[in-house]
Amino acid sequence: MTHFSYKTTGTCSQQIEITIDEHHIITEVSFIGGCHGNTQGVAALVRGMQAEEAIARLEGIDCRGRGTSCPDQLAQALRQMI
Repeated sequence: MTHFSYKTTGTCSQQIEITIDEHHIITEVSFIGGCHGNTQGVAALVRGMQAEEAIARLEGIDCRGRGTSCPDQLAQALRQMI
């Protein structure tokens, strides 16, 4: 298992805690800050998913013209992990 703490930029959340296994399966995600319901939903949806698939689905999602979002930041964190 690999654990990673990612400091977010451009979002309401400040940090993402992620754990993936040796096959790049996401086993745990938790957001610090942000819209609690939305970040919990994103975390629940990607749990059990391959990191590469999560990146493909989440990368580039924009929140209110910020150029990023909590899902996009998760994709960026996963990209750094693998």
